[in-house]
Amino acid sequence: MKPLFLVAFILVFASCAMMQSIVKSTFPYTTTVTIPQTDKPGEEHSATAMATSFDQDFRKDGNNGAKVSEVRMVSAKLESRDPSDFNIGNLTMVKVYMAKADGTDEVLVASRTDITAGVGNTMVLDIDNSSFLDQHVRQAQVKIRMVYKLRNAIHVSPSLHVILGLSAYPNR
Repeated sequence: MKPLFLVAFILVFASCAMMQSIVKSTFPYTTTVTIPQTDKPGEEHSATAMATSFDQDFRKDGNNGAKVSEVRMVSAKLESRDPSDFNIGNLTMVKVYMAKADGTDEVLVASRTDITAGVGNTMVLDIDNSSFLDQHVRQAQVKIRMVYKLRNAIHVSPSLHVILGLSAYPNR
């Protein structure tokens, strides 16, 4: 009887707005973008990819976004994935935009304009939390567009992992 009660309690608690705000604030949106080796240094380029979050699998329809509000960016990070030792210092600047899956309502969420040449394979970005992202997280996916400039020509097409942490409050 106790296990059945515990399961029922967890299901009820998991569907409440407070729990969803905690979940939305815990699991980041992630995606991987690829920089073509053919991109020329000194020019602005753009790469797009769809991002998802683990918490989108908590309900049958895959999204509890309506239960949260005042969603803002709280952290952003860029990591080399393939090759894992790609130096992000090969970029001079990066800007990360989030949009709805269809590309509408694009918002700048993170950037870095002063990337040093030897930064390594991981870099924390400066966040822009001036916009609410409530409508974006109500989508099944969000589109991420990364704008960047290369410092030098590269000889591989690196895959960079974008990790965007959000903060959310229960919807009133």
